[in-house]
Amino acid sequence: MFTLEVCVDSVAGLQACIEGGADRIELCSALPLGGLTPSEGMMRLAAGCPLPVSAMVRPRDGDFYFSETEIELMCDDIHTVAHTGIDGVVLGAANTDNTLNCTALEKMAAAADGLSKTLHRVIDTLENPLPALEQAIELGFERILTSGGAPGVGEGTEQLTQLHRAARGRIEIIAGAGLAPELLQAIADCGIRSFHSSCSSIRPMDQRLVSLGFSSARHPETDVNLIKTYKSRFNTITLQE
Repeated sequence: MFTLEVCVDSVAGLQACIEGGADRIELCSALPLGGLTPSEGMMRLAAGCPLPVSAMVRPRDGDFYFSETEIELMCDDIHTVAHTGIDGVVLGAANTDNTLNCTALEKMAAAADGLSKTLHRVIDTLENPLPALEQAIELGFERILTSGGAPGVGEGTEQLTQLHRAARGRIEIIAGAGLAPELLQAIADCGIRSFHSSCSSIRPMDQRLVSLGFSSARHPETDVNLIKTYKSRFNTITLQE
């Protein structure tokens, strides 16, 4: 009935997803930057997980206005994903007028032939997400990850409802960003049945590592107990008729 997708960027995160009962994994590097392309070695390791795994394809942080060289790099990375045995890719690209860059995405979708495709939160940066939803369907995407155009899903319920209604079952809408267990009912009331979270808690780091520039003072790591909390909360959601 409900799906919990957990984004991770570490070996420990993969193990937490398995132990905690996550339904799907989004594999990244550099989660504090919104997620970047993971290493080939990490992808090969994740491919052995007993859960469906999609790899983020994003060569840098910042905006989604990618150059031709960056687009070619992303296509190469998609081929790498396919060779590792990962199930799918998570990607997106925009034009400077804040519309979906369908030319770039068509190239990437062709490179991702045979892989599942998720359009990431680039949709939250666009002027109008509804045309982008139709374009994503035409390009063969199976899923869209979105906060409803807001900093967090709690503030994006109106747009989440609009996207769910516009999708009409043709593409899966996944709600993510700022998700918390206490928000599940409100998001489910939008018609959403798929949820995305890092399921992380903050671990203080050794101050010496911080002072040497190897870590931030507050290091997020995947929390197996939080994954279990989400899964148990699914049983308490009341569905609207």
